[in-house]
Amino acid sequence: MLEKAPVEKYENKTKQHSAFSLEKSRNAKRPSVVKIMIYTFLVLLAVICFIPFLMMLVNATRSNEEILTGFQLLPGTSLVENYQTMMNYINIWAGFKNSLIISVLVTVLSGYFSALTAYGFAFYTFKGKNFLFVFMLIMMMVPGQLGLIGFYELSKNLGILDTFIPLIVPAIASPFVVFFLRQYIQTTLHPSLIEASRIDGASEFKIFHTVAIPIMMPAIATMSIFTFIGSWNNYIVPLVVLFSPEKYTLPVLMGFLKGSQVAQNLGSMYLGIAISVVPIMVAFLFLSKYIVNSISAGSIKE
Repeated sequence: MLEKAPVEKYENKTKQHSAFSLEKSRNAKRPSVVKIMIYTFLVLLAVICFIPFLMMLVNATRSNEEILTGFQLLPGTSLVENYQTMMNYINIWAGFKNSLIISVLVTVLSGYFSALTAYGFAFYTFKGKNFLFVFMLIMMMVPGQLGLIGFYELSKNLGILDTFIPLIVPAIASPFVVFFLRQYIQTTLHPSLIEASRIDGASEFKIFHTVAIPIMMPAIATMSIFTFIGSWNNYIVPLVVLFSPEKYTLPVLMGFLKGSQVAQNLGSMYLGIAISVVPIMVAFLFLSKYIVNSISAGSIKE
């Protein structure tokens, strides 16, 4: 009996170890099942989100009669006809060019000057700093449509109606972009880097361009997406300040297209919408990739 006790203990330990290993292997398999379920859900969600864009692109190539019969995955053969019908009423490429010029200038200028303003609010001390920042926060809560009449009168007195100036210059001052960039740079840029640059003899603008801007680029790229989309989709202000048809932006032209005889041709309407949406998708894909690369690269390395 004394000799069997160690053997029984060994057998018990072996059974416990095998049971523990079996339980461990089961637990290891569970996360993989959860991952498969999550990935399956995300793929289905991506497909559901992509279906409206696919319908838009396919219907842009189909005739009005084919669209009314129902949706199908295969494209039609009426793309050229729909394009000619649309171009007989509006010059969509002129509106595309105008919207692209305005949106690119607004995005670049707003990103740069908002970053400069945010940098000043974050790292400089001057009289009235807190008052100006609070005033900027209050302006974020005021809808822009409330000042549309006053903005029109001001543009009229300055003689800048029917130009791109009222669409570009006021959009440069964006309180929300300044607020977002200020909060971002305060958490990513340590003041010691600025002091070290000053000790090395760098000027204030050189510090801003060589130290602050690279660190702020992920936030600037993020805000650039929303700035570009907002400027591209802007409809009310161009409709108020622009009078010449050759200066109309794409949303204004699409509004006129909706009220014309082209609205009876659904294929032409889908084609015009597709042309107006594609730049937004391209800009988002490009800038979102840049954001991921910038964040993964890191801003400050110790």
